[in-house]
Amino acid sequence: MRLWIAFWNIVVKDFRTYYLKPPNISWGLIFPLAWTGMFFIKSGKGMESISSILPGVIALSILFGTTSLLAVTVTFEKKNRSFERLLLAPIPLELLMLAKTSGAILFGVFNAFIPVLMAAFLVDLGHVNWLVFIPAVVLISVASTFLGLFIAVAVSEVFEAQTFSNFFRFPMIFLCGLFFPISALPVFLKPLAYALPLTYGADLLHGAIHGGNILSVPIDLAILAIFCVGLFMVSLRNIRRRWIA
Repeated sequence: MRLWIAFWNIVVKDFRTYYLKPPNISWGLIFPLAWTGMFFIKSGKGMESISSILPGVIALSILFGTTSLLAVTVTFEKKNRSFERLLLAPIPLELLMLAKTSGAILFGVFNAFIPVLMAAFLVDLGHVNWLVFIPAVVLISVASTFLGLFIAVAVSEVFEAQTFSNFFRFPMIFLCGLFFPISALPVFLKPLAYALPLTYGADLLHGAIHGGNILSVPIDLAILAIFCVGLFMVSLRNIRRRWIA
C-alpha cells in the first residue's frame, strides 16, 4: 500500500508542477488543434478526406505531446538534481519510472481525443471501432512516452532532448504510414518503417477508423506492446548505468 501511495504522490506532484501549468495546458490544446486544422483545411477534398487523415493527426498529437513533456520533466529534474532525491526513495526503480511517465501517458491520451472531437463536428464517426481505437491510443501513448523517456535519459539538457527527439519524430511522419501507405515507400525504406513502433499504432488507427489494416489487430497490439516493454527496459538499464552506478 505504501508503494502505491508513493506512486500516486509522484503522479500528483508532476501534474501540479508540470502538466497543469498554463504553458503545458495550452501546448496540449493548441498543438493538436493546429495540426488538425491545418490538415483538415489543406485536404480540401470534402468530408471523406477528414476520416482518411484523422489517424495520422491523432498519432502525431500523441507522439509530439508525450515526447516533449518527458524531455522537460525528466531532463529538467535530472539537471537540477531533484531527480536524485527520488532515486533515494524506498520505492523500486520500475515503479518510480512508471509514476514519472504516467502523467505523460495520460496527457497523450488526452491529446488523441482533441482531433476526434473536432472531426465529430464535421463527419459521422459512428463507424469507428472503439474496441480497437481505445487500446491503440493507449498503447501509442505508452510507446511514445517510453520513447521520450529513452531520449531524456540519454541527454543532459532539455534542448538536447528536444533536438534528439526530432531525429525520431520527423522520420516517423513519413515512414509510418500516417498519411500515405507504406507500400508507396521505396523498397529500401520499408524495413525501417517496420522497425518503428508508430507504424503499428498507425495501422491500428487506420483499421479502427476506416478499415484496411496491413497486419491483424492482435499482431499490431502485440508488437506495439513489445516496443513498450523494450523501450522501458532499455531506459531503466540506462538509468542504472548512467545515474545510479
